[in-house]
Amino acid sequence: MLPITRGASVRFSADLPVASRHGLQTPNTTGEHFHLPAPDKQPESRGPYQGRRTLKYWISAWWPVAVGICVIALESTALFGADNTSGPLRRVWEFIFGQVTNQRWEFLHHYIRKTGHFVGYGTMGVLWLRALWMSLPRAGFLVDATLALLGTALVASADEFHQSFLPNRTGVPSDVLLDCCGAVALLLITYVILRLRAPKRFARET
Repeated sequence: MLPITRGASVRFSADLPVASRHGLQTPNTTGEHFHLPAPDKQPESRGPYQGRRTLKYWISAWWPVAVGICVIALESTALFGADNTSGPLRRVWEFIFGQVTNQRWEFLHHYIRKTGHFVGYGTMGVLWLRALWMSLPRAGFLVDATLALLGTALVASADEFHQSFLPNRTGVPSDVLLDCCGAVALLLITYVILRLRAPKRFARET
């Protein structure tokens, strides 16, 4: 059997006159040939098709999200309140940058913690995006990114709600907004990187 190349058509020997099949030249009386259309190319999809996805595939897609949520849940406890993180962070800061006054350190400590919010939840947004990118191969980037932002917002809201019950933590809506801004920033960076690495393929999938 001859291999059939996708995108090409097949011409049967029955298309030719009998004499031509035996090596004799005969005129083409009709000028037409019978062709079998080539099979349509299946649309590209990210990852395996739905019917071939295994439990291992789903675990590989979602375990980073589960780990990220567990890390956030741990950081949401009283152990990571400002009164407990100030001392260790100050020692690290002063080891690298030198001594600071108490007033100066209060300012720095506040913004270090807020930067942790921004970067941590930005990373959480990318983990959501990766899982959704693998789970919804027919969806475009905008759909996946929107769902990733929603997932990040839900985790951030639950985090702040939990902190509102702790004596040394505060749950404020402004932190949820900061967390979502971090997610938006890293999702945009991810979008730019994907566009630069594979612009044609990424344009088809968005």
